Amino acid sequence: MSWARMWWARVRRMRGPLAVAVALGGYALAAPVGWAYADTAGRRLSPATVPATPVGLVLGAGIRDGVPSQLLARRLDLAVDLWRRGKVRVLLVSGDNRTPDYDEPTVMRDYLAAHGVPADKVVRDFAGLDTWDSCARARRIFGVRRLTVITQDFHLPRAVALCRAAGLDAWGVGDASLAARPDATLTGYAREPLAMIKALNSLVRRPDPTLLGHPENGVDTALATR
Repeated sequence: MSWARMWWARVRRMRGPLAVAVALGGYALAAPVGWAYADTAGRRLSPATVPATPVGLVLGAGIRDGVPSQLLARRLDLAVDLWRRGKVRVLLVSGDNRTPDYDEPTVMRDYLAAHGVPADKVVRDFAGLDTWDSCARARRIFGVRRLTVITQDFHLPRAVALCRAAGLDAWGVGDASLAARPDATLTGYAREPLAMIKALNSLVRRPDPTLLGHPENGVDTALATR
């Protein structure tokens, strides 16, 4: 028997175990996402139906040359809509500022201010390095207890689940970005299973955020101003 025939015979013998392994791998990827969707179903609502909360948490999504990415701009537009509706009173913008030349929170604040939200109603979190850190810092650094998290639809189940694990009474409103950015949106959906597996560590262990620091009163001050 030739080498090729021997190899093919071996593959045929392994078809059953391989199929089982592939199926188990697919289940391992899909199960956490399915749980997040089911667990947060009643807390992911539209701008019109979401309950009013004191704070809206806008998660960073990239900037370039001092301008929000299109996905981030859509999150910020949604935050403006919620603020105008009276659904949130203060916006906590959480993003990456690990280098002086990359300052997501300030770009986010400036965008909101340019679209009608008073600057004193926007609080910046400079150490929102990922979704868990943003949620955990909102609770532990800024003292937030109840909020609405604002992001894209593909990210929303994980974001709401992580905020709830961080001790927040969290609701969520998502941006349906498929028509505007089909490439980035489909990529986002494709990445969520792996991102959700990474998030399991935070959901179970609830670690300290990467940068913790001292409590800040920015949100309380913003809520107190008229």
